[in-house]
Order: sequence, then structure tokens, then C-alpha cells
Amino acid sequence: MSVFHDEIEIEDFEYDEDTETYYFPCPCGDKFAISKDDLESGEEVATCPSCSLIVRVIYDK
Repeated sequence: MSVFHDEIEIEDFEYDEDTETYYFPCPCGDKFAISKDDLESGEEVATCPSCSLIVRVIYDK
């Protein structure tokens, strides 16, 4: 079972149309990221590439 740093609404993420990825600022200074494909396949965890924090993404399919 994962321990989430936070739960964040998808509307609070920034969307990059070029990479089809949603981003949200991480406390470490980097950004949490989750792709549109991940969301469509049921994934709801956004990870930070620079630290071990993860967040749960709240969204309606």
C-alpha cells in the first residue's frame, strides 16, 4: 500500500499538450507527472522524478 503525500484534483495540474502529460509542483522543486495515457488506463498515482513523493490524482474518467 502506498503512502500519498497528498491528493490533488486533476484541474489543479498543468497540462502539456505536446507531451500529453499533467504536471504539478512538488515540494522538492521538481514536478509530479502523470500522462494522459496513464489516466485513461486507470492509473491514479503521479510521481516525482527527483524524490520519493507520490500523489493521488482525483479525476472523473
